[in-house]
Amino acid sequence: MPATNAHTAMMVLAGCAGAGCQKAEPPAEPPAEWTDRSPHTSGFVTSNGIRMHYLDWGGAGPPLILIHGYGDNPHAFDDMAPALIDQFRVIAYARRGHGRSEGKPPYDTGTLVEDLRGLMDSLRIPKAHLAGWSMGGNEVTGMAGTHPERVDRIVYLDAGYDWSDPVVVAAFGQTPNDLTPPPGAMKSIDAYRASHVAAWFTTVTDLSRIEAYIRDLVVVQPDGSVRSAMSEDAEQGLYESLTTQRRDYRKVKAPALAIYSATFFDTKHPDTARAAKNLAWEEKFLVPFRAASIVRIKRELAGVEVVNVPGTHADFMFVSKAAAVETMRRFLTGGTGG
Repeated sequence: MPATNAHTAMMVLAGCAGAGCQKAEPPAEPPAEWTDRSPHTSGFVTSNGIRMHYLDWGGAGPPLILIHGYGDNPHAFDDMAPALIDQFRVIAYARRGHGRSEGKPPYDTGTLVEDLRGLMDSLRIPKAHLAGWSMGGNEVTGMAGTHPERVDRIVYLDAGYDWSDPVVVAAFGQTPNDLTPPPGAMKSIDAYRASHVAAWFTTVTDLSRIEAYIRDLVVVQPDGSVRSAMSEDAEQGLYESLTTQRRDYRKVKAPALAIYSATFFDTKHPDTARAAKNLAWEEKFLVPFRAASIVRIKRELAGVEVVNVPGTHADFMFVSKAAAVETMRRFLTGGTGG
């Protein structure tokens, strides 16, 4: 089916390939000679009938599994993960149909939860903390509710939203900007990087922090152009799952932490017209939806701790990295809020 504006908007819940890339003054590009500086190993396992890619930063302590957003890849955590390895063994993986993992239907939440369980089985992890960004909150909620014996504590990284709520689906049908890729954005990895960063990561001055993430969003073609790493079939199947399958927080008994970013889009974007549109949309749609989501999660997740941090949905793990890491560390080691 052709992508609707709401569909395209949901594709950028975590800054996915191509979608949301607007024309803007491109930031400085990283050096041509690039290597992934994040200290992880890369591997594959067979999980629930698919070949799944994962990153392992190692570390001392109980396992902590990080789950990325819709249209994303596990390199989204390249910058944050190393800050946690002194107390946790940190792992992230590419969801079915994302990054370097195999794309194969079905894409419903139950299947995605079994993919996670299969990953844990393959890596011989009997129990783990789970932290999900954006759509990653679906697997976190599903895994904790369905297999409570495999889950210790859970963290929602701007993921304490039910993306199937008709209110937010309608909101993303009225996004403040044209979220289709601008002409030429897919002509090369350099053009894609410049467009994507200018649209979503204007606050990140050291682009090496997101370079592996950017590169895994796309596949470079023989002629140097790029295409989305996610197939159309996977995009459509996952979009349907994301926007139709309601979360069941009430089944979750694990201690929970929900971190919320200040805004969804950048209301202080260098393009002042775009910033104004973002602010108007934020105030009309996301402010009430965020407030309602927090009320619901507090009502349905007994004892959940809610923390607010500066930044947007896409950049808060960079803008507020220290605060997010400190909050996660305290919570996951059994500390209480102040």
